[in-house]
Amino acid sequence: MATEQELDKINPLKKEFQSLLDEDFKDRKLKENEIIKATVTEITKNFIVVDCKAKMEGMIPIEEFKNDDELSKLKIGSAIDVYLERIESFKGEIVISRDKARKMKAWKKMEKFFETQEELVAYITGKIKGGFIATVDGLPCFMPSSQIDVRPLKRIDHLMNVPVKVIATRIDKNRGNVCVSRRAVLEKSKNAEIIEALKNIKEGDIVEEAIVKATTDWGIFLDVNGVDALLHVSDLSHGRVKKPSDLVTIGQKLKVKITKIDPKTNRVSCSVKALIEDPYSNLEKKYKVGEIYEGIVTKIMDYGCFVRIEDGIEGLIHNSELDWTNRNIKPSKILSVSQNIKFKIVNIDKDSKRISLSYKATLGNPWEKIKEKIGQEVKIKINNVTDKAIFGELTEYGLTGMLHYKEISYDENIEDLKKFKKNEIINVKIIEIKDDKIRFSKRELDGNDPLNWFKENKKKSGDVITTRIHEVLKTGVKVAIDKEKKLIVTIKKVDLAKESADARPEVFSPGNALDAKITELDLKNRKIKLSVKAAQIDEEKSLIAKFGEGATKSGATLKGIFEKAIGGKKKKKEEK
Repeated sequence: MATEQELDKINPLKKEFQSLLDEDFKDRKLKENEIIKATVTEITKNFIVVDCKAKMEGMIPIEEFKNDDELSKLKIGSAIDVYLERIESFKGEIVISRDKARKMKAWKKMEKFFETQEELVAYITGKIKGGFIATVDGLPCFMPSSQIDVRPLKRIDHLMNVPVKVIATRIDKNRGNVCVSRRAVLEKSKNAEIIEALKNIKEGDIVEEAIVKATTDWGIFLDVNGVDALLHVSDLSHGRVKKPSDLVTIGQKLKVKITKIDPKTNRVSCSVKALIEDPYSNLEKKYKVGEIYEGIVTKIMDYGCFVRIEDGIEGLIHNSELDWTNRNIKPSKILSVSQNIKFKIVNIDKDSKRISLSYKATLGNPWEKIKEKIGQEVKIKINNVTDKAIFGELTEYGLTGMLHYKEISYDENIEDLKKFKKNEIINVKIIEIKDDKIRFSKRELDGNDPLNWFKENKKKSGDVITTRIHEVLKTGVKVAIDKEKKLIVTIKKVDLAKESADARPEVFSPGNALDAKITELDLKNRKIKLSVKAAQIDEEKSLIAKFGEGATKSGATLKGIFEKAIGGKKKKKEEK
């Protein structure tokens, strides 16, 4: 009995069908991962059945046809594009996708429109972090929040799931990401309107009725014949304007001059002050440097005060020109806004339109009066006691000076600072005024200056005096010039003796007498310099001059000179 396989081989009808089928598929050229044409053959509840000219019909989930209302337009016989993923799966079925075909087609379209920057129709379907999902022909794209409108929107409900025009701004082929912008379309349209409107105006035109649209701290936005224009705060007036909103209101009409039109940005700038004569043009004829005038304080800053001299003209009083006693005083402590004051014009810079004023120049200068008090006794109130000095204010003049700890007493003891307290009033003497700085002295009021010893004993520079060693140091010795030991001077090691071997401090003892020469005596600056070495040199020169030039020969010593002198005297006595 013949088997089923053997019957198939000898069955002529089956052979004919097989040959017809092979011939039919021979003309069908299907390639995977490409978009192909398909015809709808059946529409079911869950699937759309299509004929792709493959061995069997394909089935596509009905959800892939719900975008863009495609399902309502679909009918039997409709031709659609589908994406062929696999000709035959492991189940023997063809794998196709309408959604992927739509996205691939949209991606190719997006690449083309990205290059040409043509407008596309998108549907904003959802919100994500940083922006929105905008679907273009089934391709989900990203629209940043800043690109949905020309200005920030609080709500976008009216834009959801409705067709909006966008432009592709960025495409990342590797990641499959696309960024779109609705704002670019709006700006493009607006720019076109502005360019058309700008044809009717030009720089230098005077607009009689420019409408105020908005005000800010730095300027005013105007509507000039349908074009947005900026009137900067500096172009409102020749004078200083604190707030533009103080001068204009929304809807007010202004007469302005078109000063600039930027062809790149289409920005228009206007000016009101360009229509008004510059008050600075004849300024030098009205006001002179060095003269005193009156004005009103308009603004107080950290660095000074602005004063209105007349409408449109203001000057600045710097901090340093407010008060004689304090160059860095806070302006609000001296003047207040709307105060009427007198001032002196210090400088006029016509080119930069700056006028420098002085308030303190209209007041009495205490520095001129205090200079007459140099060398006189005054009272000061202690403001502060620091590590090395006392700062006090002259009670009559309001000026502050310094009393250094060395000027408290002739002992020059830094511990004397502890004897004084803040707000205490003491008597001092003004000893110097230089560069607006005052130096006081308290010890000069006592009159017991140890340096008077030189005047009383008629000693001057070049004299040799006898001192007593007070203290031995490693670098020299301290000697007392007077008996009371109030006048102590340090003699350095190099000045202790002519010979370096004799100049060692350790060979000296406290209480020993020591002759030294006054090499420097400046009583005004209190500088005294003594030298034992200089005294020895002078003494040696004196002996040499007295006992002959032979004493200056090589090898001669002070001892030899003395012996020769003593021996000569003995011979004279014996001869007698």
